[in-house]
Amino acid sequence: MRNIGLQFWSIREEVEKDLLGMIEKVAKMGYTGIQFAGFFDHTAVEVKDKLVEVGIKVAGAHVQIEQLENNLEETLKYHETIGNKLIIIPFLQKNMRTTENDYKRTTKRLNDIGRKVHAAGFTLAYHNHDFEFDVFDGKTGFDILFENTAEEHLKIELDCFWAACTNNNPLEIIEKYANRVVSLHIKDMKVVDNEHISTELGTGRLPLPEYIQKGKANNVKWFIVEQEHFTKNPVESATQNAKEMYTIFDK
Repeated sequence: MRNIGLQFWSIREEVEKDLLGMIEKVAKMGYTGIQFAGFFDHTAVEVKDKLVEVGIKVAGAHVQIEQLENNLEETLKYHETIGNKLIIIPFLQKNMRTTENDYKRTTKRLNDIGRKVHAAGFTLAYHNHDFEFDVFDGKTGFDILFENTAEEHLKIELDCFWAACTNNNPLEIIEKYANRVVSLHIKDMKVVDNEHISTELGTGRLPLPEYIQKGKANNVKWFIVEQEHFTKNPVESATQNAKEMYTIFDK
């Protein structure tokens, strides 16, 4: 089975209005997994029943670090019920990543959470943006995070778009951290007025087939479509992206 998922942040307004309906719609688009970014007051049983009904898997979920620190047991119980074993921290607040010392303090927090998550039978990963590639005394924040955390306690969800925005090569990052990359965020890029804009797959400038082939070669489990900027309805874009993803994936 092709492990091709959609990050629900891409269609967040529709998901917030009708989470269960969008689970069904995304399954019909051809995605085999959903990566959640909130559940909007739905119970774990409701979500699980809809996933089973439409035959789609959970491809991880974005969970804020504060929720994991303050409400870990209940959070993991919810994800256990819906069949999700991949917990992904999606973002770091500025006070966690402004200086090298900020990053080093953050690694301690991530290690502590990851140790507990791993002991409970789950996997913890971190999803990057662009700021992690700021350089501190010759090291990027990204490298500080992963060189100072245990491999089993913190995996990587590499957002190829954001890495490429900083002129870092996702192919090199996947190769360097091969044993830790569990998921790739796949989105295409246009440059408009010197700004990096995410766009429908196949309409931008990124070598998406190379990213996917490198991921396959390094046993990356999930390939997740995400889009953040739109010129049309995001649900239409998600449908188009599913078709393009299958074309790329099977090359």
